[in-house]
Amino acid sequence: MKRLSLNNSSFEYLQNAFGEWIQTMGHCSEAVRSKPLLLREFLHYLETAHNLKVISQLTIQHIKGFYNYLLTRSNTVRGGALSSNYINTHITTISQFLEYLHHKGLHDLPLSTLHHVKVSTSARTVLTEDEIRMLFEVTDAEALSPRQEAIYARDKVILTLFYGCGLRRNEGLNVELGDVNLDTRTLYVRKGKGYKERFVPIGKSGAKHLENYIYNYRSWFLKTGTESQLFIGIGGNALSYSSIIQRLRTLQQATENEALKQKILTLHCLRHSIATHLLANGMELQKIQRFLGHSTLQTTQIYTHLLAHE
Repeated sequence: MKRLSLNNSSFEYLQNAFGEWIQTMGHCSEAVRSKPLLLREFLHYLETAHNLKVISQLTIQHIKGFYNYLLTRSNTVRGGALSSNYINTHITTISQFLEYLHHKGLHDLPLSTLHHVKVSTSARTVLTEDEIRMLFEVTDAEALSPRQEAIYARDKVILTLFYGCGLRRNEGLNVELGDVNLDTRTLYVRKGKGYKERFVPIGKSGAKHLENYIYNYRSWFLKTGTESQLFIGIGGNALSYSSIIQRLRTLQQATENEALKQKILTLHCLRHSIATHLLANGMELQKIQRFLGHSTLQTTQIYTHLLAHE
């Protein structure tokens, strides 16, 4: 994203302070990197289109004007209009920025009333329950070495947390041993979005996978014995996001299903999939909202659209 100029030093300060705030609130590294840049575009618009010099003068008309500007702005890289996802990320960023300002005592500023642009559900990848089963079945294959056996055990836990428990990327990467309670079959999510904590149930089979990995295979990866993270890589350190994605794609390509092999498999795809399956199996939307850790029911309602397009 092109770094837009800001003539107002107070706007420069707000961008940096907002970035520090969302990092403190527990957002993932990608959000910490990108959202201050999106905010900079909003602040640049306020300067150039409205000659706004003090953020306390911000009105709902300014916010709506920026929204209309986004709807008519072209994509400078690919041409055409901006994507719905890009516009929605801007809307979310503005809402979070206003929340930050209210937190800092600017209570007279408006709250954003902008609605998200409808996103094409065809862009969201959802696996079927059979396809999820196929991924698990790959991990049941006969291991050719103790190393592969340990990796398969860890793969089962990756699928358990990101599909079975519906965790976000950052939530799963930050799970520690102490967050797993096998007696009550619950997972304590300490680093949810916005640092919102919650407890997530673990299914029977998932609890068995966790128990097997923790007591029989996790030590195989450890080098010093001091690492507290649940997921450990070959080098003895916390498993990285890229390594988890690589394992998922290895499982995907090891299946015998050509349709599954062609799908774009991500951690959020697993989260979308469990939400859609829970809804299809009759779970109430409000319970799915709590399970996923969504702040509003509106966010969870996207899965009713995903289900309708299956």
